[in-house]
Amino acid sequence: MSNQVPIAEGLFTWPAAKPALLGSRCNQCGIVAFPVASSCMACSGQDVTAEELPGRGTLWTWTVQQFMPKAPYNTNETAETFTPYGVGYVELPGGVRVEGRLTENDPQKLRIGMDMDVVFEPLRTEDSGEEVISFFFKPVE
Repeated sequence: MSNQVPIAEGLFTWPAAKPALLGSRCNQCGIVAFPVASSCMACSGQDVTAEELPGRGTLWTWTVQQFMPKAPYNTNETAETFTPYGVGYVELPGGVRVEGRLTENDPQKLRIGMDMDVVFEPLRTEDSGEEVISFFFKPVE
C-alpha cells in the first residue's frame, strides 16, 4: 500500500478515520476562516481556535477550469491527457466559504445552491510513490 500524504499540512485532519477540513474561529467576534489562520481576518483578533469544519455545505458559485493547474495542485496529467475540472466555492454552515476542486465538471450536473460533501481523494502520485491527498467537493446524490 502506498504512503499517503496531505497536499499541505494543516488543511485537514490526516491521517484520520473521518478526515475534516480545519478552520479557525475567532474567539473575539466568532468569524470562522479557512484555512487556519493565526489572527482574525475580520477583527484582527489574535485569539483564534482551530476547529474541524462541517463536512457538507452548499455550492455558492462554480466554474470549469480549462487549463492545467500549477504546483502544488498539479496532477499526473499531461497536456495531452488533461481533462477540464470543476472549481467552486462551497459555503459551509457558519458562513465560511471554501474554494476547492469539484469532483464534477459537467455544467449540466452543477447548480448554485446544491448540497456538496467534502471528500478526500488522491490528487496525484509523486515519483517517490507517495500518494498526495487533497480535498474535493462532491455533489450529494
